Amino acid sequence: MRILALDHGTVRIGVAISDEMQMIAQPVQYIDAVPPNKIVDYIRSEWEGKLELILVGMPRNMDGSYGPAAEKVKAFVDMLKESISTPIRTWDERLTSAQANRVMIEADVRRDKRKQKVDSMSAAILLQSYLDGQL
Repeated sequence: MRILALDHGTVRIGVAISDEMQMIAQPVQYIDAVPPNKIVDYIRSEWEGKLELILVGMPRNMDGSYGPAAEKVKAFVDMLKESISTPIRTWDERLTSAQANRVMIEADVRRDKRKQKVDSMSAAILLQSYLDGQL
């Protein structure tokens, strides 16, 4: 079974998936954050019955506290839990977007392409962090 990671943003939700052995994270795509049921429809149509866990990035301030963005993610997680039976867990997502941008800059990805890929790459970094922590 696989793990699906979601990097929730106000405009887009980045999506990444683990391999079957849950060792490697791979960016998949991004989905528009509005309307919120769009992500539920996507999960049901593409991943229902194939997932062990859905991992959602929880934004935290650098001091570890939760801010307004975390409240939005908590509401998003509550909506998912009402709609999907797969277990859902949050994971600290601090600096994943910065890491994603840095990786793509080092790989010489053009700025316009980085903007399209940063959300799914952030989700992959989030997921890989979780997978590495499970070893």
